[in-house]
Amino acid sequence: MIHYIFADMLNDYPKLRDSMFSDRATQFKDRLKWEVHVDQHGHERDQYDGEAPLYLIAGTPDGRHAGSMRFLPTTGRNMVHEHFLGLTDGVRIESPFIWECTRFCLSPDAPRDTAAKLMLGAAEMGLASGLSHAVGVFDARMIPVYRRLGWSPAILGTKGAGRDAVSVGLWAFTTDVLPLLRSKSGIQEEESQTWMLNAFGPRLVA
Repeated sequence: MIHYIFADMLNDYPKLRDSMFSDRATQFKDRLKWEVHVDQHGHERDQYDGEAPLYLIAGTPDGRHAGSMRFLPTTGRNMVHEHFLGLTDGVRIESPFIWECTRFCLSPDAPRDTAAKLMLGAAEMGLASGLSHAVGVFDARMIPVYRRLGWSPAILGTKGAGRDAVSVGLWAFTTDVLPLLRSKSGIQEEESQTWMLNAFGPRLVA
């Protein structure tokens, strides 16, 4: 199941919330060795979790986190503007129709189709919300993942080389990415539309 949860509603899903932040610590601190803060509960959070983001979370049948990503409007505080502006030569990617996507995370035991589910959820959410693009920072290991799923970003800038390369990219929200993402994720349109309807109501998904 795909959940769309704004930050002020996250506490209504304690198992999903806690397992997401725990899996973020495992991925970003333990496995990737990023310099991130992990609290006394073993949860990885940063300042942008306090900026009222929208979390897109793939859940397991028992209500735990399998994978997630975080969205913030580019008209407010975000990671690209405050930490990676050099990758866009100082040009701010700022529009009410462009949201930043960060903290793409998979649980250590996530099913193989989890990344496809997240990308499908992101594409459908963006299209239903009238967005034109998502902007995000990613490292080199994600490029073949995006290519395999059939939705690769336009790269705006890169620093570093090889596995250490970090890029900023733009994903265009277009309907032509949906068929392959549905095929890769095994999710039918009626099912995914029901999840969005439950989260946002009929106004967004109509």
